[in-house]
Amino acid sequence: MKKFSEIMAQAQERKGGKAALKKLLPKVLSNKELLAITDDRFLSMMAKVVNQAGFRWSVVEKKWPQFEEAFLGFNISVLSRLPPEKWEEYMVDTRIVRNWQKIKAVMDNVAFVYNVSGQHGSFASFIVNWPDDDQIGLTDYLKKNGSRLGGQTGQRFLRNMGKDSFILTGDVVLALQNAGLDIADNVTSKRDLKKAQGLFNQWREETGLPYTHLSKIASFSTGINYDILPEE
Repeated sequence: MKKFSEIMAQAQERKGGKAALKKLLPKVLSNKELLAITDDRFLSMMAKVVNQAGFRWSVVEKKWPQFEEAFLGFNISVLSRLPPEKWEEYMVDTRIVRNWQKIKAVMDNVAFVYNVSGQHGSFASFIVNWPDDDQIGLTDYLKKNGSRLGGQTGQRFLRNMGKDSFILTGDVVLALQNAGLDIADNVTSKRDLKKAQGLFNQWREETGLPYTHLSKIASFSTGINYDILPEE
């Protein structure tokens, strides 16, 4: 299996050197910083990544202040008391993307965040206390218990919240394959997900780098690379 130092060298060459590559790596929040995030912000990010899935990200980003207004700041206690007819009224609300499946996902994820927060003290505590070396277990939980949070959507949710995490984009998967990992191009099976987690765990032990940086560096090392990668 290829050592991560080789992947690092490839990424540095493609991105203009060590210093240039370092500037492209996102911040990973500490557990203390994560614990300070309130439940409404987790719900807000769930709604954002769900709405971005299969849609132009820039449109959702531009409209996001209106989403926040329409969904009452994603206040869990207020949204949890909305009657069904109020949720149906969102279908004519021009402030948001008027797609019932995405609207319903917000409604369902209100209950998801509320229940998890009740069990763990806060949704942040649930995220923080999940073992870092079992991200596939966490994303599987999000998929099974949340709404429309499977695959890369759940992975992006974690990344966008600042949780140390990898995203299995096409470039990342190609980097894993080039490193010697026998996985499919579309990593969805439990077998392939476990293999990917295992290699990321190995790389983390080898380098001491967070999963977020390992994932980004891997994505920069191969494939069709741009200075700004919307997918990783």
